[in-house]
Amino acid sequence: MAFVVSSGELATTAAGVSSAWTPPLVRAAPWEYATIWRRQPQVRTVIGFLSRNVAQLGVHVFRRVSDTDRERLTEHPLAVLLGAPLPGLTQYRLIERIVSDLGLYDDWYGIKLKLNGRLRILPVPPTLIRPHGGNWIAPDYYQTAGGRDFGREEVVHIHGYSPGDLVGGDSPIESLRELLLEAHESAKNRAAMWKGGARTTGVLVRPADAPEWSSTDKRRFREMWRSFTDGGGAEGGTPILEDGMSYVPVGFNPEQAQYIEARKLTREEVAAAYFIPPPLIGILDHATYSNIKEQHAHLYQDTLGPWLAMLEQEIAAQILPDLDDNAGIYAEFNIAAKMRGSFEEQAAAASTATGGPWMTRNEMRGRNNLPSIEGGDELIVPMNVTEGGLASPRDTAPDGGAPKGRPALRSKSSARPESLGTDAAERESLSVSLVKWTEQKADSLRAAAGAKADGVPDLLALWAAGREDRLAQLTALLASYGFRLAQIAAWDVLDAWNPDAENWSADVMFAWILAAAESHAEQHEEAGRKAIAAVQEEGGDLWREGLAAAGAGWATAAATRAATAATEARSFGGHDAAGASGLTQKVWRTGGTNPRPSHKALNGERVGLDDVFGNGLRWPGDGAGETKELANCDCTLDYAKEG
Repeated sequence: MAFVVSSGELATTAAGVSSAWTPPLVRAAPWEYATIWRRQPQVRTVIGFLSRNVAQLGVHVFRRVSDTDRERLTEHPLAVLLGAPLPGLTQYRLIERIVSDLGLYDDWYGIKLKLNGRLRILPVPPTLIRPHGGNWIAPDYYQTAGGRDFGREEVVHIHGYSPGDLVGGDSPIESLRELLLEAHESAKNRAAMWKGGARTTGVLVRPADAPEWSSTDKRRFREMWRSFTDGGGAEGGTPILEDGMSYVPVGFNPEQAQYIEARKLTREEVAAAYFIPPPLIGILDHATYSNIKEQHAHLYQDTLGPWLAMLEQEIAAQILPDLDDNAGIYAEFNIAAKMRGSFEEQAAAASTATGGPWMTRNEMRGRNNLPSIEGGDELIVPMNVTEGGLASPRDTAPDGGAPKGRPALRSKSSARPESLGTDAAERESLSVSLVKWTEQKADSLRAAAGAKADGVPDLLALWAAGREDRLAQLTALLASYGFRLAQIAAWDVLDAWNPDAENWSADVMFAWILAAAESHAEQHEEAGRKAIAAVQEEGGDLWREGLAAAGAGWATAAATRAATAATEARSFGGHDAAGASGLTQKVWRTGGTNPRPSHKALNGERVGLDDVFGNGLRWPGDGAGETKELANCDCTLDYAKEG
């Protein structure tokens, strides 16, 4: 084992920059890639997407006990090293830098250190280190910008593929150089256009039969035109063309130049170079909400999977041999949590895998922040679940023709589930439930504040103490109602256009509904906090009355929040079903007894299914819109096929 021994002073690695440093001659100057990363937003977006998604996974260390057993190690030297590569350097930042350097340079370097008897890794930017000497198989040593040389055993060097040697990788940026240069020149042209008053260049045409100008006339007109064009025409007033003259533009106007399309194309090309599907980095032209689950699986399997496999193997090959205890040890990125799916999917899979119920009533009550009950710790097993009988409580009883011990196959229903209820009933129930929940929380805060000593208590501290519990309960409440409302609206569309629900699944919507519920929960929580803050700021002897008024106002806001969340969930559900059913057009239908003027003007507007309406919304209640366009909206959508 070879190390750079240091007593804790990292400067002894001599990784500083000296004037004698020159970049490798066989590859492009590495600082060019750094400049591209700083100036090209598309490159930064794609590389940042990769590095952040890999870094947030975390790396676990295991010992292989047998082919069917393994042991998680948290105190192993490798786990300690990956958890804290250097004092003050986190595992996230280390992995982020590794992936970023590999994405930008196709090379990553780390110097092995011994600090206080422990192996540590110092990441070194590729602009400050290079392989030197040797042959196409391996270098003799590594040279830093400060002139310090390190042996091959002292450096961790992870690199990609190069057709010329085994010493380093060739950056993907090289294959994008011409495209990025074109984008850069386009940006310069656009900046010059705006600097010139957003006008393209042109020529002045004077009729052939116009009277000839004297030198004085020419000078006068030239000065007038220059006074207009200098400063982009902002200070020169309006030019006056004489003798039938006309201005003929020369070059591209903004529409012809297609700047937006060009920028989108650049991002798509950069994403393709890193094998990233465009929808994952915000290009949603051809994305549908029904494939969210597939995109999520694609991210961690096909997009990030090769990166994770490479890093795991490089850790095993270049770092693990330097540790004494390395037999049967390996590192693995923690993607299990990202691939588990929704709670409903996990519950269904668990009950099928175990052959019966797997949670007690008190365990489920604890998940929903409810107190335990007597007798709730016993596992309830339905009568139709027995050993050697049905596989799980999710199966139905076999018919007479089915083999004993196997469930009969069920045909897919073509009608909406009867348990869904009606839209009006669910919306009313959501409003009542959210208002009641809000009133209970307001009363609890008043009781807690009243129990304090005389004077105005720290209301914001009392409020903050229960924030996490409130958000969890709010999210669960809103997601539960939102999921049912989305299904009701989806079946309204499916019954008319796709009774067999082909290519559609309610489960796919749950991830989106949960995210929307979290957003509404945060907004409702913030509304309550602002009301409490106003009471705290006012202070005085009447703070109790102010607190009661704030609670009443928060409850009133709850009714509005329920209506807004219901409209969004209902709109999303119908939109999702329309996309799965092959519909291509949507029509805005203004609803409510007193609709806002902007929505009244939209009534009957027809756009493509993936387009937005005149108010910038994809559907009524679209959470991406401004609050003034969403609150208490009761509009709906109709759908149609093109033509």
